[in-house]
Amino acid sequence: MVVASQTLEITIISGENIHVTEDAYVVVRGESLNCYTTKTVKDNDNCGKNSSFLSWNEKFLLNMPLHARSITFEVQCKKFKSVRPIGVARIAVSDILNGDESENCSRILSYKLRNWEGRQNGVIHFGVRVVVPEQRTVTVAEKQPVADGKSYGDRLTGIDVGTKNSNGAVIGIPVWWNYPNII
Repeated sequence: MVVASQTLEITIISGENIHVTEDAYVVVRGESLNCYTTKTVKDNDNCGKNSSFLSWNEKFLLNMPLHARSITFEVQCKKFKSVRPIGVARIAVSDILNGDESENCSRILSYKLRNWEGRQNGVIHFGVRVVVPEQRTVTVAEKQPVADGKSYGDRLTGIDVGTKNSNGAVIGIPVWWNYPNII
């Protein structure tokens, strides 16, 4: 079985010293077309006059392709029917995972955000955990007698692959990968 991606559980915790006057949200991308967006939050200015503290506390699953080398966290806000980028942090996957792929533990990380001119604009705090794929069991075909007592050989009685809402039906489509191509 070939694994084409891995799943990360990302928790966007908060941001601090982010200079923004509108409601802000975070967009997370893992070098794919799919992106995840948090809800917008307002400034909770409890830290002092010149400090800005935003708290999201949102969790989601990010499906990372194996070829991905970085994850992008971008803080944005809506302004007059358009999107205004506040700050971005592009983080190498090797920094986030750090070889702890087999363990099922969460790590809390903080990275500086940079605006599009390269200046620092706050810090984002987030948690990362590698979701370990579930072990799935497969039940093999069993011999099943027919109602009149005669056996018609091996019958497939059901396959349990460990998924929810499965009715046990399996559809197989043959693939001839070495079939000669006729042009």
